Amino acid sequence: MENYTMEGRTYRYYGQEAPLYPFGYGLSYTTFRYRDLVLSPPVLPVCANLSVSVVLENTGLRDSEEVVQLYLRWEQSSVPVPRWQLVAFRRVAVLAGREAKLSFQVLAEQRAVWAQDWRLEPGTFTLFAGGQQPGQKTRAPSEVLSARFSVTGTARPLRTC
Repeated sequence: MENYTMEGRTYRYYGQEAPLYPFGYGLSYTTFRYRDLVLSPPVLPVCANLSVSVVLENTGLRDSEEVVQLYLRWEQSSVPVPRWQLVAFRRVAVLAGREAKLSFQVLAEQRAVWAQDWRLEPGTFTLFAGGQQPGQKTRAPSEVLSARFSVTGTARPLRTC
């Protein structure tokens, strides 16, 4: 094998074609609603972590569990990167008609790109939160919220943070 590129070979690098069964695919016996996605701080230094909170509400008639998934997208990068990358997930049980506020940390190292060494780069990023991948069409409807944040400073090796 001479071509080690991952393009077209894993769900992270599929072009416009969606995988048949994307990560998080499945059925539920209830419905959920996502709201109040908050990123803090919305502008952070290159080596800082991002705090994320989101509210998950069970709008159905049955108690159930949802796998809340966070995906990160680089808006611009100096090297090829995935369309989006799973950076956190959590299975949460929510009673019918109730809600849960969830908190996550997205570490600086999760934004690192490989350019002969793991590097952190400034720029604009989009974070997605929901019960499925962004843009997924093969599952029962589920909201996927998104919010942008910016990273300031100069590019630097991850090991220097």
